Amino acid sequence: MTRAASFAIAALVCSLAFAQQPPTRVRGTITALDGNVLSVKSRAGEDLQLHLTPDVGVTTAKATTLDALKGKYVGCTAVSKDGRMVAVEVHAIPPQAKPGQFPWDLMPSSSMINANLEGLAQVNGGSEIVLNYPNGSQTVLVPPGTPIVAFDPGSRADLKPGETIWTNARREADGRIVVERLNVSKDGVRPPH
Repeated sequence: MTRAASFAIAALVCSLAFAQQPPTRVRGTITALDGNVLSVKSRAGEDLQLHLTPDVGVTTAKATTLDALKGKYVGCTAVSKDGRMVAVEVHAIPPQAKPGQFPWDLMPSSSMINANLEGLAQVNGGSEIVLNYPNGSQTVLVPPGTPIVAFDPGSRADLKPGETIWTNARREADGRIVVERLNVSKDGVRPPH
């Protein structure tokens, strides 16, 4: 194999690796918006510059109820306590979100469950929801006071200093963090993390 062919293969492998990078989750508080650059203080205290695409999708968080989410596709962040799953937050998610149960980085030993909320019952200690996804199901306790959040369409006007955001961003080869869609707090209701 020639050096040129070897170099071409290596470049292709590197470009595929960059293309397959997992999303970069960003949680934080907006400090400024300058054109297409959104400055955010991350949950970890980092000052980040998020590069918004010209057609960035913005949704604003609003409080809702489990009754309103019944029969819908939701994300539930949960932790295992005393042998059962307990919700930290429940929120509406778009239909293209991957279904199933995955490790999550909100807190140690947390999981994200993306599923249809099929069952809802009042039990001792709160509400119990049944989440069904392909090849699996999970029953989760939702204690009183657990954030239950849905979203409304928003705009760049909602990206104000002091509001909190959550997004799955894309890190480019040059290090820039590019955002095509993000959730932002409104009227004191924060997007789930």
